[in-house]
Amino acid sequence: MQKEEFYYQLNQNLAALLESETDWLANLANAAALLFYELENINWAGFYLLKDNELVLGPFQGKPACVRIAVGKGVCGSVAAERQTLVVPNVHQFPGHIACDPDSRSEIVVPIISRDTIRGVLDIDSPNYNRFDQVDKQGLEKYVKQLEIKIDWQKI
Repeated sequence: MQKEEFYYQLNQNLAALLESETDWLANLANAAALLFYELENINWAGFYLLKDNELVLGPFQGKPACVRIAVGKGVCGSVAAERQTLVVPNVHQFPGHIACDPDSRSEIVVPIISRDTIRGVLDIDSPNYNRFDQVDKQGLEKYVKQLEIKIDWQKI
């Protein structure tokens, strides 16, 4: 299966999970689990949610993770500050990288923005260098867009 087709199907699967559920926690937990079990060569997939100008660990799959990340710090904090997706081919070369899992080698982080407000980030780590590319970026931005629309971010 081509990568574009994979992401089309992944996003269809997420839409089915979100269709009849409105609870933010259930939706983010299922979204993290879907990514963790469908994406190849990853070791962590989950969410950090913005609370009091700090990213706080949300639903995820993988090893225990850093609980709080300051906006502007590390990959996740940089994405929250800049509001743009970052694809990091080698996390060890990213200035200020926060190593929650020493086995992670590459990372993609997508901002979650609702009503022009940053709500958090989707973070996915891989034990492989250069795991993520522009197709991953586009597919995961569409994935997050569904969550931005479906979840009532005021309730978090």
